[in-house]
Amino acid sequence: MSEEGGDVVRRERFSGGPARGFLSSMDADERLFEADLAVDRAHVVMLAEQGIIDDESASTILDALADVEQTGYDALDGEDIHAAIETAVIERIGSEGGRMHTARSRNDEVATCIRYRLREELLDAIEATLVLREALIDEAREHCETTMPGYTHRQPAQPITVGHFLSSYAQALGRDTGRLLEAYDRTNRSPLGAAAFAGTPFDIDRERTADLLGFDSVLENSMDAVSTRDFLVEAASALSILSVTLSGLATDLVEFAADGYVEIDDDYASTSSIMPQKKNPDTLELVRAAAGTTSAGLNGLLTTLKGLPRAYNRDLQEATPHIWSAVDAVVPATEVAAGAVATASWNESELAAAAGDGFSTATGVADLLAMHGVPFRTAHEIVATAVEEGADYAAVEAAAQEVLDDSLSAYVEREAVEAALDPDASVASRDSVGGPAPGAVAAVLDELESGIEDDQGLLAERREALTVAERALEAEVGEFA
Repeated sequence: MSEEGGDVVRRERFSGGPARGFLSSMDADERLFEADLAVDRAHVVMLAEQGIIDDESASTILDALADVEQTGYDALDGEDIHAAIETAVIERIGSEGGRMHTARSRNDEVATCIRYRLREELLDAIEATLVLREALIDEAREHCETTMPGYTHRQPAQPITVGHFLSSYAQALGRDTGRLLEAYDRTNRSPLGAAAFAGTPFDIDRERTADLLGFDSVLENSMDAVSTRDFLVEAASALSILSVTLSGLATDLVEFAADGYVEIDDDYASTSSIMPQKKNPDTLELVRAAAGTTSAGLNGLLTTLKGLPRAYNRDLQEATPHIWSAVDAVVPATEVAAGAVATASWNESELAAAAGDGFSTATGVADLLAMHGVPFRTAHEIVATAVEEGADYAAVEAAAQEVLDDSLSAYVEREAVEAALDPDASVASRDSVGGPAPGAVAAVLDELESGIEDDQGLLAERREALTVAERALEAEVGEFA
């Protein structure tokens, strides 16, 4: 730092005044400390390989960066992490440290650091979804034959199974994982070398720095490379959709806990400060609330980015914190949801007793009549009439007599109707693809399990690629020691 308190970017002219703190992003930049060091190292290695700076300068700069890393983020001071690190290097080795910024701008440096860090966050989010999907599938397999009431409009509708219910969320989370993987792949592209926005006259190798940093490719157009934050919007959108899935799961579990259908483990609950008899599913309520944070972040991003002219604008500094807020909300929420699902206890007797509430087998009876020649709308009328009369076999018989002017037995045997009225038999009959019958649920769970294995492989490939790149960069830096 200069004696006047400026940095290598602003110097004396722009180093003071009441707006300095307003411009600073240092409080939010700790997250990018390691990312910036990696980007600096890869850039310096490339500059030396291209003969743009000599090996001695590169070695001196890399040694200074190692010392900055050792000293830590808290020792830095500046307008942002990027200028602070460069300033710290120059303080250590003098003007020679200024060669580090050759052939780049803070514009491409910042964009690269954000992508470098965000891709790790996305991989963590992907891993969290895989853990939750596994928990859902494991529990679903345990309860393929556990009959429960299914709801629409929060009213008893048709009997299903706990396995069917849980697998519905496992399937939705599979799509959430897919969106996060796609967001990762578009995030993992390097803007480094685009400079301010118009490229550079130096003979740089953008592909080399991309490889050293583990990026899959470069963003070729230099103006697009520094200005676009659509990768933030895509990541925030994927995280927001995931949080909505989590919110639905949390709400269902909270409601079922209130109904006595499921007990949330003590590790994922709490009690009242004045009502000791209460057991509150607090963690799930916070899981549900994460959707507010993520959707706010997405909206904040879109609003900040709307109408910006091309190339870099300082508004973008305010865009990035939105994605960190979304990540910090949804990843732990996903992990907590997985723990709550894996440790929950389902009250099978209560669920079975409630499965037939509200004449939930009515549609099954109507389907049975339609299978035996009664037009479905007529069958629907018969069952609707039966609901008013008691919703048992006698009521259905009386309704058939009224609507058809004929005996119910003329169309279907009593035993078949009584089976259709039974929740367990009703569930077993619904064996269409994706239905709640135990066999149908088991088949879906096999597919969902296979999907998890595939996604685990994709996650492992991406993590391994980053590890390989990190080791390669370390090895190249070591050559200058």
